[in-house]
Amino acid sequence: MKVSLAGCALAAILAAALVSSAANAASIGVGPLKIENAFARPTPGGATVAAGYVTIVNSGNTPDRLVSVTSDISAKTQIHEMKMNNGVMEMRELPNGLPIPAGATVALKPGGYHIMFVDIKHPVKPGDVIHTTLTFEKAGKVDVAFKAANSMGAMAPSGGMSGMGGMKMQ
Repeated sequence: MKVSLAGCALAAILAAALVSSAANAASIGVGPLKIENAFARPTPGGATVAAGYVTIVNSGNTPDRLVSVTSDISAKTQIHEMKMNNGVMEMRELPNGLPIPAGATVALKPGGYHIMFVDIKHPVKPGDVIHTTLTFEKAGKVDVAFKAANSMGAMAPSGGMSGMGGMKMQ
C-alpha cells in the first residue's frame, strides 16, 4: 500500500485539529471569563444533593459575578461557600452570588466555594455528565458540562486528591 506525502500531511493536520478540539473542550469562554475543570462528585444511592466544582478565570479589567446556576439533574441549584469558623465547618448559600474579581482566578473546589445541586433526580455515578447553565452578571450565560469523577472523595476532575481551598487571587 502506498501513501502519498499529501495524504500524510492531511492526516497530521486532522490529528492536530482533533487534539486541539479535545484540549479546548475542557475550557469554555464567555466574554473575558474562562471556565475550566468542571467536575462533580459521584453520590451514594438515596442522596438528595450533589456538588459541582469549577475554576473561573477573569482575564478582563472588570469584575463580574456568578449570579445563578441551573442544571438538568436538580430542582434547585445554589452557589455555596464552605469555611471553618471557630473550628466548625460551616456551609452557607451565597444568595447574592460569587464575585469574580478582575484579573483573578476563583476556584470552586472541595472545602471552599462550590455549586450545590439540590433535590437531585437520581444518584450521580462516575462518568455521568450534569448539564448546567452558569449565569454571570456581566458576561451572561454559558453552558457547562460537569463530568462526575471516579470517586466520591475526588478533589479534582481526574478523581485525584490534589488541593483543597477556596478563592485564589492571582
